Order: sequence, then structure tokens, then C-alpha cells
Amino acid sequence: MRSLTGLRALLLLCLLAAMRPDPAEGDPTDASFTSLPVREEMMAKYSNLSLESHNISLTEGSSAAVEKNIALERPSDLTLICQFTTSGDLNSMNVTWKKDDELLENIDAFNTTKKGNTLFSQYRFIVSNSKQMGNYSCFFGEKELKGTFTIKVPSVHGKNKPLITYVGDSTVLKCECQNCHPLSWTWYTSNGSVQVPIDVHKNDKYVINGSHANETRLRVKHLLEEDGGSYWCRAVFPLGESELEHVELVVLSFMVPLKPFLAIIAEVILLVAIILLCEVYTQKKRSDPDNGKEFEQIEQLKSDDSNGIENNAPRLRKNESIEQ
Repeated sequence: MRSLTGLRALLLLCLLAAMRPDPAEGDPTDASFTSLPVREEMMAKYSNLSLESHNISLTEGSSAAVEKNIALERPSDLTLICQFTTSGDLNSMNVTWKKDDELLENIDAFNTTKKGNTLFSQYRFIVSNSKQMGNYSCFFGEKELKGTFTIKVPSVHGKNKPLITYVGDSTVLKCECQNCHPLSWTWYTSNGSVQVPIDVHKNDKYVINGSHANETRLRVKHLLEEDGGSYWCRAVFPLGESELEHVELVVLSFMVPLKPFLAIIAEVILLVAIILLCEVYTQKKRSDPDNGKEFEQIEQLKSDDSNGIENNAPRLRKNESIEQ
């Protein structure tokens, strides 16, 4: 009986031991239980994101703010580092971070270390939406020496000079961005002061295509003078949209290039007419003295003839008187 009782007690002890929670697993109600920090949970969630690291260097003697532009097109695990070099005491150096004008207070996201006479302040966070884009600034010391990271989507570029073409032709407008892959492109045209999206499905005058993902081409067919004006392109990224890039189109009629040619022809005709008039006037002027001389000679001959007749008349009278 004793052996049986001891066996039962041993089984009971084993059962109690099996029901006891494993200390390695921890008890959710135990005060020693701690969950992962929020930042680590986010890092685990976005573990497949690309890592981005950017830094700015500041020195004690610098007075101007240092700025750096960062182009992001998709969610990223971003690390911003400000390093400050000084000959003073780094232990008493105060470091603060701001997004735009708002103070950042997430302690888990910051890491400040010193090496020699240089202080390194690091801010790491996940950029997952357009609201997290903007200006991130670090401030050092009482003078608040400032370094600013400007985070925005990649910018797009078009042709700076106006594109000139003629009525009836077709032309191609182009926009592109360097080392980027937008989700989509959108073209706009102007309707007075309003920007109107171009829908290629409703208007066969336009064709949108591109040989690469980082560019877009808008083809405008059968141009009219009213097709001239301003066109804009916009790229759409997972983190937001780019600013509109302006492209100017000038459509000319065929009379426009002919106007300078016609003006030259008119000037040549006018010059030839002036030359001919000068020649006629010169020749007429040269012939006027000869005509005057001939007129004088004719008048002289007439006067001589009249004088001869008058002289012969008395002679005839004298001869008649003698004969009588």
C-alpha cells in the first residue's frame, strides 16, 4: 500500500510540474514581460525595404545652415546622420531634431555618440507615406547650428526652350526623370488658367507613350494654331506626386516663315524702283541743256531770217526808184 501511495504522489508531482509554465516562455501577466519596441516592430514589418543613409557635417565655426536634398520614390528605411565637430565640451552639447517646425520626441529613433571631438546624432525611421516627406533638421548647442535634410520625390524635367513647329505637322513633347520608375505619368494642357488632364481615350489627337519607364512622350497630331500653348507633365510615385514640369509649344502658320522673305522681296523692289527713278532723272537732267541750246539756235535762225527779209525790203524799194 505504501508503494502504491508513493507512486500516486510521484504522479501528482509530475502532473503539477507539467502544468507549471516554462520560465523561458514567460508569463503574460508577469511584470517582467516586455514586448518589442514600436520601432523594432516596424523594422520587422518593413524588413524588405531598401536602406537609405545620408549625412551632413557641421563645424563650430560655420554660421550658415547646411542643406541636403534626398529623393525617395518608394517606402524606405531611412537613417539621417548629423555630425558636429567642435573644440568645446561634447558632454554638455544639446542636440534636438525637428520635422518642419515640429519637435521630434521619439527617443527610440535617436542615437547619439561621440568620437574624439566629433558628435554624431542619428535619426532612423521608416518613410512609408507622403506625410512623412518634408524637412528634417538637426540643431546643436545654444547657437543651434542647423543641418536640414529635404526629403521629396524625384523631380521631372522637360525641354527648357519652346518647341516650334507648323500647322498640319505632328510633334512630340518629352518629360523624364533620372534613375526613377514612376507608377504612372499624366499630361495636362491649359484651358485659360485651368490645367486640364489629357485623356487619350477620348481624344485621338494625342498619343502618350515612352520607350523607358523614366520618361513619357506626348505626341500631338494634326497641329492647329490653337494647339500652341503650355503643357505640363507629372509623375506619380508611391510616396507622392512630382511637381508639374512646364513645356511650351509654339505652332506657326506657313505664312510666318514667308513674311521675312516677302519683306526682303519688297525691299529689293523698292530699291530697284528708286535706282530706276534716279537714272531717269539723271538722264533727263543731262538732256535739258542740249534742248536749251537747240531752242536758242532755232530762235537765232528765226531772228536772222527775219532780219534778212527786213534788209531786202529797202533794197527792193531803192531799185524800183532807180528804174523809174
